[in-house]
Amino acid sequence: MARRLIGQERFSFGNAARKGDLDALDAVVDWSHCDALMKEISASCLGEQGWPPLCLFKALLLGRWYDLSDVKLAEALDDRASFRRFCGFSRNEPTPERTAFVRFRKTLAGLKLSEALFDAITDQLKARHITVKTGTLIDATIIASASKDDGEAKWVKHKNKKAVHGYKAHVASDEGSDLIETVGVTPANINDGKAGCAVVPGDPALTYADSAYRGPRFRAAVEAKGGTACVVATHVWAKTDEEARARLRQINRPIHKVRGRIEKIFGTCKRSYGLRQMTCLRLAKATLQVNLTAIAYNLKRGLSLQRLHGA
Repeated sequence: MARRLIGQERFSFGNAARKGDLDALDAVVDWSHCDALMKEISASCLGEQGWPPLCLFKALLLGRWYDLSDVKLAEALDDRASFRRFCGFSRNEPTPERTAFVRFRKTLAGLKLSEALFDAITDQLKARHITVKTGTLIDATIIASASKDDGEAKWVKHKNKKAVHGYKAHVASDEGSDLIETVGVTPANINDGKAGCAVVPGDPALTYADSAYRGPRFRAAVEAKGGTACVVATHVWAKTDEEARARLRQINRPIHKVRGRIEKIFGTCKRSYGLRQMTCLRLAKATLQVNLTAIAYNLKRGLSLQRLHGA
């Protein structure tokens, strides 16, 4: 397949271009693993040379980090030197238009490559920050659909909250590093405990979850991988209500203290990376958006860990 060659004017930025976080992020992982996964992709218009998949993939990550629409992303990529460097373009080269991102996103979703790309990057980050596994945090968050006409999204209603039409992102994160380890996406009406079984990572150790994960199915899934489920209790046997409440506080306080940290991950992804609402219809593209957001989060977190430990 015919592809454009980019980044040929190697020194065109000169010394005027200040290097910053994007240059540091570019060095956090070996991108060749991702490039190999996308080697068969050609998302070009008929009769045109296709853009290299890796530059489009990096551009989509920029869209997550800076919460940019495809139009704004195309404009920023054409204008900003740091964006060009990160994606591999030199100063005077043309850059992709909005439609290139639309086609590339459709291709990634169709091939279901976002899971493999997430694993390729996350495995590298985990390998660089090896620690003794102490625990895993598992939870889910609801993300509104792009449109009420999305037939694959479903309605869900929680007590004292408005009903939401959308999807759920089910996430497991490492207690020690706060890296996202596994991700799953389902319609919003799927039970947390049922879907949570699929995101239990290997070697989960102590696995912290809220009361939605109580029940033998989730506990068995954790124990099957050598872990111990630490799930928020909703009732205990006691002689009086006051004694029962005291025992529940004693049991749940240490679980809440650890489990609550995953809410910061959800908060960052929604507040800073545009995961407040899905941008496309259908489950496949919703899964792609969540995985891209998780990759973007992990890369930033990996850079923070690298700086923290002086790697």
